Amino acid sequence: MSQVRACRLVGLNRSSMNYKVRRPDDSAIRKRLRELAGERRRFGYRRLGWMLEREGYEMNHKKLYRIYREEKLMVRRRNHRKRATGARAPLALPRAINERWSVDFVADALSDGRRFRIFCVVDDFTRECLATVVDTSIGGQRVIRELEQLVIERGMPKTIVSDNGSELTAAPVLRWSTGRLEWHYIAPGKPMQNAFVESFNGRLRDECLNEHVFLTLVEAREIIEAWRRDYNDLRPHSSLAARTPAEFAEMHWKLLRVPEQERCLAEAG
Repeated sequence: MSQVRACRLVGLNRSSMNYKVRRPDDSAIRKRLRELAGERRRFGYRRLGWMLEREGYEMNHKKLYRIYREEKLMVRRRNHRKRATGARAPLALPRAINERWSVDFVADALSDGRRFRIFCVVDDFTRECLATVVDTSIGGQRVIRELEQLVIERGMPKTIVSDNGSELTAAPVLRWSTGRLEWHYIAPGKPMQNAFVESFNGRLRDECLNEHVFLTLVEAREIIEAWRRDYNDLRPHSSLAARTPAEFAEMHWKLLRVPEQERCLAEAG
């Protein structure tokens, strides 16, 4: 059927069908809107629009709301439990060692049914698993002790990414991170925002936890630590061009010629 006949049958003007939207370039507005939303995390689109008007950006509320939705800057309604919140803008991919670590917990059980938890720390750039701490209970103070030990061995990261779990939003964690580094909390119910450690958790469960029955906590620690070393030193990683995380990290350590690297190596002994 021709275009003319089809338009006549549905009662549509051909000029309307062939019309293409010609919108002006609004990249500057989008950039500034993202910056304001990052600074004012609890502001909605109307209040952000008023701030844009003060800076000379003029638009009607429909265009403002369309851009606001397209940039995914919507404010989540808070529930009754107070949560730490991160930025609304997505994090950029890390480009150096120790630029960003991801942390999370994995749960499992011994053969007698007793539950235990695993505190996992991953370097998002090298994909190395820096720690798998196994215990029946891991609170905020224990999290800080383990992170401080890693900082002594490896150096201070610029950013740590985590969910809003009670252990990671506890007062000791907030006090320790303030002034030292940026602690980014993902949005509640959005584990994909912490994709690096979530991917590692899947490998840990599939290749280790589901393959063994742990009789004691000591046995669980030994097996999980052995798997962690194998993961870092022997297991090829698809995102690293079939190199192991340790090989990838060693290659980049050699390229670094900055005082920070020398200090980290000296502290590691």
